[in-house]
Amino acid sequence: MTIIKDQQQIITSISKWIEDVIIGLNFCPFAKKEVIRDTVRYVVSEQLSIDKALDTVIDELSHLDTNTETQTTLIIFSNGFDDFDDYLNLVEGANHIIEGGGYRGLYQIATFHPEYYFEGEDINDAANFTNRSPYPILHLLREASLEQVLKTYPNPENIPENNIAKARQLGADYFKQRLNNY
Repeated sequence: MTIIKDQQQIITSISKWIEDVIIGLNFCPFAKKEVIRDTVRYVVSEQLSIDKALDTVIDELSHLDTNTETQTTLIIFSNGFDDFDDYLNLVEGANHIIEGGGYRGLYQIATFHPEYYFEGEDINDAANFTNRSPYPILHLLREASLEQVLKTYPNPENIPENNIAKARQLGADYFKQRLNNY
């Protein structure tokens, strides 16, 4: 039996995941400030085709252009892109929009997916859980804000390695259980 969640349930689930995992495990040391300031926009997309999903990306880039109080947008794909390769095609298309649409240097994309795995790593490596999420997500970030916060953070280049070490310390089973809660 498939349980269909409404958009608010999905947003609540992702907000809880961000609070518990991304902020709680300090995977992104900058997320808490934006969550507290309420500058994170959550958009649930039910688009199944890449073309329609990329239209959502374009809409959200336009939103960021005209709404400076929004620091970051999470586009959550509730029904599509479950296949990781399909998702990677979506990511490639979104990056083409940024590169070719005049957004280079303004925005960048962080990627999250339930089956995320780093190229060259074992699919079961706990390190993959640093980018695993309850749903496929494209996270649109303002580069200027990111650059500003990175200037104030000691050794930001160590963030990925620290996250991988933390994930491996906790283990894949820990994260599998956590993801089942969202």
